[in-house]
Amino acid sequence: MFKGKKIAILGFGIEGRDTALFLLRQGARVSVFDKKPEGELDLSGMDKSEIAFYTGENYLSGGLRDFDYVFRSPGVYRYLPEIVEAEESGTRISSAIKLFFELCPAKIIGVTGTKGKGTTSSLIYEILKSGGQDVYLAGNIGVPYLELLPKLNQESWVVLELSSFQLMDMETSPYVAVVLNITQDHLDWHKDLGEYIDSKKNIVKHQKSTDFAVINADYEVPESFSSLSKANVFYFSRTKKVKGSYSLGGKISLSTDGEKLLGEAEELLLRGEHNLENVTAASAVGGILGVAPATIWRAVVSFKGLEHRLELVGKVKGTAFYNDSFATGPQPTIAAIKSFNEPLTVILGGSEKGLDYRGLGEEISKAENVVSAVLIGQVRPKIKNALEDAGYKGKIIDMGSSSMDSIVKEAFLNTPKGGVILLSPAAASFDMFKDYKERGRKFKSAVKALG
Repeated sequence: MFKGKKIAILGFGIEGRDTALFLLRQGARVSVFDKKPEGELDLSGMDKSEIAFYTGENYLSGGLRDFDYVFRSPGVYRYLPEIVEAEESGTRISSAIKLFFELCPAKIIGVTGTKGKGTTSSLIYEILKSGGQDVYLAGNIGVPYLELLPKLNQESWVVLELSSFQLMDMETSPYVAVVLNITQDHLDWHKDLGEYIDSKKNIVKHQKSTDFAVINADYEVPESFSSLSKANVFYFSRTKKVKGSYSLGGKISLSTDGEKLLGEAEELLLRGEHNLENVTAASAVGGILGVAPATIWRAVVSFKGLEHRLELVGKVKGTAFYNDSFATGPQPTIAAIKSFNEPLTVILGGSEKGLDYRGLGEEISKAENVVSAVLIGQVRPKIKNALEDAGYKGKIIDMGSSSMDSIVKEAFLNTPKGGVILLSPAAASFDMFKDYKERGRKFKSAVKALG
């Protein structure tokens, strides 16, 4: 299929590497394009002599017209002028995820939404694994997907976390599409909120009548996706009874085929109301695919959550520390704050990506337990304004771009004993850290040092 073809790979992160390794094995002539200098790319296990490199700030200056295929990594905007120009001259534009959908013999379960994708994907994986299925977790939180292909057959299942970047130009939808809540995000990348939501719609738009859609019934945007799919539609909710799975009155039920009580919400190790959405979404998928209710519940109640997602780091002199560094927008931070009743100090801020913090300011002002807000990074003036405009009565502490050790110490000094310190920044990390993982790890190291 690709033997002898001239192929450009745009972006050389995990997905770009996976694509290059796959295409080189197919006998393709591969060129890599990346903003980073060549010396910063991970070329381990690869023969550099087989690849042409175009790197640095002007990496696209020569254009892409001379290639048979362009494979776009998720972080590269689909409608860059160079990509559009190449497409108009006859070049095929693709991506690793599109190729995986074309070649995968297994049935695919795709999960999208603004937040909760990783947790829900992992829960589905654990449920199916407990049910004895041959199941794989792939993509952002699992193994690279093209690398998986040799292991898969028609009896296998693959669970994929799918971002708007990946879905933007998809022409195929998964066998099971899970749609979580969708709120404002990535407006530094998408031209507007409409484009962001439209990208997500591709998870259901190309489904067949034999497929399944599992949709959040509690919010207007995801609920509207149900009319776009030809699939069998099920729902999940934490506010009402639906056909699928729901949480009401502290109990979680499965209703894919009749009504069955799964268990009590207080049995869950996952903290926070928002995680009830993730649990009911995953439970609905398990029910649709025939996993026994008792097996679903065993998998759900033993699930401890993912690193950097409302992760309990430990306690120092009675004060608990939670790492929610993955919260890179206001909505997950609001959800995290609502997970606690104890006196709370929240660490907020990071790099600018065009988000509106007024709603966050209002929620923090309404939450009587938030005693201090420690502000860091580029967007701290925006967050400070949002807090003051909402009439926040607690302490606002501006830490600028201080070290994480200093930030954690200051938070500790301003939190009553028995309280909680929550790193849930509501912003990206790139002004002070390599990524959200480094931010979370530095927070955990600072807590350890404090202890």
